[in-house]
Amino acid sequence: MQNDTKKACLSRLNRVEGQVRGLAKMVEDDRYCIDVVTQVQAVIAALKKVESEILKDHISHCVEHAIKSGDKKAQREKVQELVDTLSRARQL
Repeated sequence: MQNDTKKACLSRLNRVEGQVRGLAKMVEDDRYCIDVVTQVQAVIAALKKVESEILKDHISHCVEHAIKSGDKKAQREKVQELVDTLSRARQL
């Protein structure tokens, strides 16, 4: 993973960690259900952004490297990894 992507993702994940702790407190405090669901949706959106940044980094670094290498096996493996990963994401 590229260093700038790593830093950005770690920063986002630290914020998500705080959001999840806040969610637990909301549940403990019997907060209004819709308020809790709204915060759950915010956490999901934040995690999707992290996922997107990591996938972009993977494509621009790992997949690009496999393409430039000319190694057909490595190219097929990287593309299959992406297909499998994106297929799993669609099932969620």
